[in-house]
Amino acid sequence: MRAAQCNWSELEAQLEARGFALPGQLLSARECAALRRAFRDDARFRATVDMAPRRFGAGCYRYFARPLPQAVAALRQSLYPPLARIANRWWARLGKRERFEPTLRGFLARCHRAGQQRPTPLLLRYQAGGYNRLHQDLYGRIAFPLQVTILLSRPQLDFRGGEFLLIEQQTRHQARGQALNLARGEAVVFPNALRPASARGAALRVRHGVSEVQSGERLALGIIFHDAE
Repeated sequence: MRAAQCNWSELEAQLEARGFALPGQLLSARECAALRRAFRDDARFRATVDMAPRRFGAGCYRYFARPLPQAVAALRQSLYPPLARIANRWWARLGKRERFEPTLRGFLARCHRAGQQRPTPLLLRYQAGGYNRLHQDLYGRIAFPLQVTILLSRPQLDFRGGEFLLIEQQTRHQARGQALNLARGEAVVFPNALRPASARGAALRVRHGVSEVQSGERLALGIIFHDAE
């Protein structure tokens, strides 16, 4: 399934009800395998981060250099317009004046004018004992409210454990946590940092991470729509 085939009304309803949406399989097994192999090709990446020294967790992630792999660039471009429409409705409910351009090209042009010019799609690898602490992916003044993660490995075959984690909290309320098990090629859409609560103008603050991998190797693709400083 590709972005054009998704039922975006249903996915928006999932985001409202659960705080995340599951659009299904967005990458084929062959595309997942190609991206896993790409992790070893230093020429494809602009930066590599070892998570442990920075106390981000235990694992490694690599930001793609330009040009992005074709499958990644195509997904980023096709997912952005329907997500921008959702994001604009969210920002209106939260009383924010910022609105997001209808195309990724227009949005990235604004990022670049603000000095955010480095691409942010990335591959993340966790081996046994690896995990990612709860965090938000904010890389500058401009941040798109939604992002996408796609699992590239096969649960129970390539790895065990490693659930995708979401935590959301409203001021003066206790936090709610969710753990998701994705299939290879399956995507999850989730808030970058904020989403509207049911009360008018109220916001839920959202963080995401990955639970400890018990065995094997887990790779995932992260699609972030704003570029970095």
